Amino acid sequence: MERWLALELASTIRHDGDGGVADDLATAHGTTRWIQAQADLLAGRLQAGEIAADEGLRIEITELRKAVRALFARAVSPAPPSPADAHRLMPTDQALAHLNAVAARERVVPQMDWPPEGAPTTRLLSAESDPKVRLVAALARAAIDFLSGPQRERLRACTAPRCVRYFVKSHGRQEWCKSSCGNRARAARHYRRQRMATDGGSTPS
Repeated sequence: MERWLALELASTIRHDGDGGVADDLATAHGTTRWIQAQADLLAGRLQAGEIAADEGLRIEITELRKAVRALFARAVSPAPPSPADAHRLMPTDQALAHLNAVAARERVVPQMDWPPEGAPTTRLLSAESDPKVRLVAALARAAIDFLSGPQRERLRACTAPRCVRYFVKSHGRQEWCKSSCGNRARAARHYRRQRMATDGGSTPS
């Protein structure tokens, strides 16, 4: 399954398996663990394994996540957003301004390489020496790329009971982020139909 850095960031708010919501970025240690888990997606931008999050970096990333999730909510509209934060979303104009401001914190310049035999390639060279600044800027640019790309049209909020994830549809009829959510949603529908049938049968005519 294809992975997107912006989607991974949004998915740090998730169902905890016990009816509640978990936050993978709730502590600096958890944030460090999440950063290191994204090493493959950050490759070529910075060495994720060299970054240990402190409380300041954790707050910066969680603020960026608020902006990204607010823009994800806009992307899936008029369908409902993830219930995890639907009641406290950052205003869209504020989310856009924050995203752009964070992306602009790192000055990068494109460089093209063209070997004698082979196709030309481009890479971004950074003028920023602070890896923490480079990290949050990379996360913001990844969100900009995601939201301005074709995958935005396939972004959905999972509607399964208790799920709070966003996901990108991989086929036309996909309704849920994963098969376990589909099983849970179908079980809930079956239960509701049974309740309606039982309630209807016990109602006096």
